[in-house]
Amino acid sequence: MPQRLQCPGHWLAFFCLSVAAPAPAPAQSNPPPSAFQQFAGLDQSAITTRTVVAGREVSLAQLLARAGVETADASPAISALTPYLPARRLQPGLALTLREDRQADRLLGLAVEPQPGRIITVIRTPTGWRADEAQPEQHRRLVLARGSIRGVVFEDLRAAGLPDPVARELVRTLAQDVDFQREFSPQDRFSILFERFRTADGRLLRDGRALYAEFHLAGRRLSLWRHETPTGPEWFDAQGRSLRRAFLRTPLDGAEVTSGFGMRSHPVLGFTRMHQGIDFAAPRGTPVFAAADGTVEYVGFAGGYGRTIRLSHAGGTETRYAHLSSTMRGLKPGTRVRQGEVIGKVGSTGLATGPHLHFEISEAGRLVDPAAVQAMPASRLEGQQLEAFQATRRMLDSQLVQLAPMQEVAMAP
Repeated sequence: MPQRLQCPGHWLAFFCLSVAAPAPAPAQSNPPPSAFQQFAGLDQSAITTRTVVAGREVSLAQLLARAGVETADASPAISALTPYLPARRLQPGLALTLREDRQADRLLGLAVEPQPGRIITVIRTPTGWRADEAQPEQHRRLVLARGSIRGVVFEDLRAAGLPDPVARELVRTLAQDVDFQREFSPQDRFSILFERFRTADGRLLRDGRALYAEFHLAGRRLSLWRHETPTGPEWFDAQGRSLRRAFLRTPLDGAEVTSGFGMRSHPVLGFTRMHQGIDFAAPRGTPVFAAADGTVEYVGFAGGYGRTIRLSHAGGTETRYAHLSSTMRGLKPGTRVRQGEVIGKVGSTGLATGPHLHFEISEAGRLVDPAAVQAMPASRLEGQQLEAFQATRRMLDSQLVQLAPMQEVAMAP
């Protein structure tokens, strides 16, 4: 049966120690598993270790074949490894360490580290091939990113050191309450606290979630804390009021408003007429999100709108997303979508001079300015939920005052 182990040190040392003669483990580490003890009687001079590296568009089988491993050895080893690592296509640059008995011309085992600290070994045993997975102990850290808003918020967050996935999720979340296209001034700035996980010796394993966000936007201060609720994580202000709103004000990341709601000269037709939505310029292929929970009413081409999605929402409200290059597979009338779910991608189909999203909102059949739509009142934490939130908030606030930008501090579990 596959085993899950704690990995004490460098993965190549772990692999070699497991195969070669026993060696004392460092005092601060657990001893390596005795997975290769059955080979102790072999001529150690005939046992070799080598590393092969995956190129582009290569499978595990192809990589082992190119390394000269016989199919009779490669196939059962791949079968044992597959539950832990997809065998069809390996990440370019992924290193695979092979342990072989050159005298008998056979594979004894292999090891791979697909993510930092996560080590997978596959070994030959008297009863077949066995896979072991070693996971390092994770140490949670708290990191501060701080900077100014000079243009596209997503890029400014990245420039301040926030990892891409964290920055993207944060912009998407705050778009429920912040209009990142309008609420700017030269003094705007932000502070973000986020998680980072490292090994005991300091190696980076992964970045976690944003836990606190503060924005100063055109004289408005917005301070928010992440909190786990029975229905999932949400962002709350200091009084425990949720950031969650009925509609996203910006249904895509990193976009620029090029045309607002109102009369304008049409860029293609050349005459003045009412522009009944907002245009967001963005590169072709930029994901477009559902502005609110709803149901798909229409997917397809709609004249000058090009490829279009129309959603219906509670209270007789509808949203329209036009000029798309594509829509998500399986999206059809009747499909339920969640707020923030990707429903399509930016394009320039229909009457469009370049890639952009045309976004409309109608209330009771009347088109309204999306920028002026009033958000529903936020929910509010109460009782034990509020007490737990306030305890978390006080802990994060105490950590915040200790940190300089991109400095790290250990965080309690």
